[in-house]
Amino acid sequence: MKVFAYPAQDKWVDLVKRPTENYGAIEESVKSILKSVENRGDKALIELTKKFDKIAINNLKVNANTTRSAKKEIPARLKNAIDTAYKNIYAFHATQVSKVQKIETTKGVICWRKSIGIEKVGLYIPGGSAPLFSTVLMLGIPAQIAGCKEVILCTPPDKTGAINPAILYAADKCGIKNIYMVGGAQAIAAMAYGTKTIPNVHKIFGPGNSYVMIAKQLVSLRGVSIDMPAGPSEVLVIADDSADASFVAADLLSQAEHGPDSQVILVSTSKKLAEEVNKEIAEQLKVLPRKAVAEKALNNSSAILLKNLDSAIGFSNLYAPEHLILSCANAEKLAEKVINAGSVFIGNYSPESVGDYASGTNHTLPTNGYARAYSGVSVDSFVKKVTFQKITPDGLLKLGSTIETMAEAEQLQAHKNAVTIRLNEIKKRKNV
Repeated sequence: MKVFAYPAQDKWVDLVKRPTENYGAIEESVKSILKSVENRGDKALIELTKKFDKIAINNLKVNANTTRSAKKEIPARLKNAIDTAYKNIYAFHATQVSKVQKIETTKGVICWRKSIGIEKVGLYIPGGSAPLFSTVLMLGIPAQIAGCKEVILCTPPDKTGAINPAILYAADKCGIKNIYMVGGAQAIAAMAYGTKTIPNVHKIFGPGNSYVMIAKQLVSLRGVSIDMPAGPSEVLVIADDSADASFVAADLLSQAEHGPDSQVILVSTSKKLAEEVNKEIAEQLKVLPRKAVAEKALNNSSAILLKNLDSAIGFSNLYAPEHLILSCANAEKLAEKVINAGSVFIGNYSPESVGDYASGTNHTLPTNGYARAYSGVSVDSFVKKVTFQKITPDGLLKLGSTIETMAEAEQLQAHKNAVTIRLNEIKKRKNV
């Protein structure tokens, strides 16, 4: 990784920039895919799967028997690991269910808010080079808790034309019955517009490459909601002399192996540690199966030396990382100063991998600086919060003149009349 030693604060803006692609060319390609699926439906999906995934398929929907047999195909150890992760993720997300609270703002004026599950949601699960069955849990569990009536899942076929059984097993754990073998921008199009086989949904969730990200953003312009405008994965590690260089290197590489467009940043107060981390990265890279991918990501990455931890946390808040790891003294105290981050990992024994799989928190998080304004996926992401109010006659008598005055000032006479006509009837009945 490139090392930037003690850059002035006015130079930080350049250092927090993400790797850029020619999104213009990608967008034109995605628009063509979206249009093709919208106009030609299943036929386009089958053709695009053959073109991009090099697989000829006849049936887009995964047979229920295939899902059931997945339980027998995965090793017991992996099955137990998925079961444990499911339990922890469910336990954490179950606490996010909000209870209805009725508030009497004025006597006789009662207001409340109720969470209602989004009826139809679509989950996109990457499954090409790395079958992300953990993402099935991260999206399927909050959808399950939220009470979404219809949950569909799209994931691309592997090189053999099948879906990894771990994805199917995780889907079954989450009660997902409708699974479709289609990936990329074409899967987003299918969920947005609907085809003969794949129903359209109201909101689309899930990570993906630049094509998937742009497809989600484009369909969101036409009435389909999306979880967030997420892009390539990233991590920022703040480390001082108390950190273990091998731990830090492993954390950086765990994100670098996601994809060539991923970015990893080390911010350190120790030049010695930064040098040791770079040496550790070189050693650990040698045995990684996804070495080539990680190396490309490291070309987009850097180590930044700063004078103190306050500066380090200031830099991190400007960068707004998807994942933030605090490998430093007084990490918990430093965490209180975090303003912008998707998820924070505190201390030397809190690797980001734990959050990716089984600690309980969600790993679908804002990237590319969106953590400045977006939160990660939660049960809230799968519900609408509808407000209710019930006004009694006495309540309207108390509040009515306020409404009339405000409506009249805004020159909205019909608004005023909707109250006045009722007040007159109430007063007549009460002989007021």
